[in-house]
Amino acid sequence: MQTLTERSRGLPRAVSAQRVATVALTALAPAAWGTTYAVTTELLPAGHPLFAGLMRALPAGLIGLALTRVLPRGDWWWKAAVLGVLNIGALFPLLFVAAERLPGGVAATLSATQPLLVAALAIAVLRDRPTAWRWIWGVLGVLGVGLVVLGPQAQLDAAGVLAGLVGTATMAGGVVLTKRWGRPDGVGPLTLAGWQLTAGGLLLLPLTLVLEGVPQRIDWAAAGGYLWLGSMGGLIAYTLWFRGIGRLPVGASAPLVLLSPLVATVVGIGLGESLSLPQSIGFVLALAALLAAQFDPPKRAGAGRTAGPRGPRPRTTTHHSQEELNR
Repeated sequence: MQTLTERSRGLPRAVSAQRVATVALTALAPAAWGTTYAVTTELLPAGHPLFAGLMRALPAGLIGLALTRVLPRGDWWWKAAVLGVLNIGALFPLLFVAAERLPGGVAATLSATQPLLVAALAIAVLRDRPTAWRWIWGVLGVLGVGLVVLGPQAQLDAAGVLAGLVGTATMAGGVVLTKRWGRPDGVGPLTLAGWQLTAGGLLLLPLTLVLEGVPQRIDWAAAGGYLWLGSMGGLIAYTLWFRGIGRLPVGASAPLVLLSPLVATVVGIGLGESLSLPQSIGFVLALAALLAAQFDPPKRAGAGRTAGPRGPRPRTTTHHSQEELNR
């Protein structure tokens, strides 16, 4: 009987530790994306957002293909193309348009609405009904990011707001479809990242050449910026992101994007900025929303404390305990 009890207690701890490790690795992706604004403004040539997106996507995707030497098969040719457009090709230009036409705080707040969009799309695509817990913390996460990055000088531009919302929606759609389609047998997250980055980069290539062109001068600082965006912000980040989406519930992975504006804020502090009291409160609120989305304390607390009649988990626990006593 003690052995059974020890096993029943040990299993949740093992699963919880694995979940924490998966969340931590997945969180590295949006954390790396949070450095994009600082890298773009401090290191890259101005006026070439499409070229920056191209350099972030296509070389990284081709390296991913070279490392894995696996091409899509069957219907994964069009699935990889669709995901590449949503997660990379359409997302990058829209986010750059929003960044150019809106203050950074407004653009970051729009991107923070992604967990709410993911929750809405999950209803139709994944048949996953979001709980009140997820909705509440999703709204609080947006409010927290808004307190951190919005200021009285924030101005709204209709085209910028539309680009920001559509860009956020495309990535939300990419998250949900990635969760629904999964990966083909024998295909790892690095391969999936290579497929999508290549597809997105190929979409950006003609747009960049026609609309923008190549910067006249790329110095060593810019080269380092492109290298960072393509490696840690590109192939490595998206490999970790797709790995996490495949292993975590969609309601847990989507809120991790709140790390992007929070990391951008921390980088700004390192560059000499400071936080006011409302900004500090917003930072804590957004961080709390991100962490709360990884758990469901009311259900787990009820299941762990009692074997009462409330909820399905306590009844299941009581049933198993009675079986053990009968044995």
